[in-house]
Amino acid sequence: MTEFQTGRVLSLQVGRVAPLLVGGRQRMSAIGKTPLAGSVEVGVLGLTGDEQADLSVHGGLHKAVYALPAEHLPWWQAQRQLHGVALSEEALVPGYLGENLSLQGVREADLFIGDSLRCSEVVLRVTQPREPCGKFNAVMGYDQAAKDMVQSGRCGFYLAVDRPGVLQAGATFEVVPGPRAMGVLQALQYKARRHLL
Repeated sequence: MTEFQTGRVLSLQVGRVAPLLVGGRQRMSAIGKTPLAGSVEVGVLGLTGDEQADLSVHGGLHKAVYALPAEHLPWWQAQRQLHGVALSEEALVPGYLGENLSLQGVREADLFIGDSLRCSEVVLRVTQPREPCGKFNAVMGYDQAAKDMVQSGRCGFYLAVDRPGVLQAGATFEVVPGPRAMGVLQALQYKARRHLL
């Protein structure tokens, strides 16, 4: 019998489209996510109640859910402090970076494109790393945040919903390996290089 890597869903978050000041201009964004109590339906387009402002870069079948290892939040808080944005006693809460799922026990270096997270009835498939944009810089409060995300590899990853169902905080999942041809971090660096050319 094969042993799979396991983890836990610490919390689930959804967001509504709202104005966001980006580079001195008002844009619409749903990057700010709020934790949910109880369980939530997960359909092929994501968590019930979650919105996206620009479907050309967020959402859809291949980016239905955005997951982030919760272990990254202290590092991101330290980066904000380093850039004079946050107080030392301030803590980033799940959903602040735009994540729908805050996960524990799995990181980008552990995952490959095509791996699946099996949470009882729900099956989510890793499709690509997050590529940060100017909205991420605006939320984090400093202009180098997107660059820090790419250089550190603390990007999280998008998931397609292969099997819809109900999900709740505290649910455990196991990582079911896919083809294992390209890792999440390898895909992030490939995308970063391509955009620099």
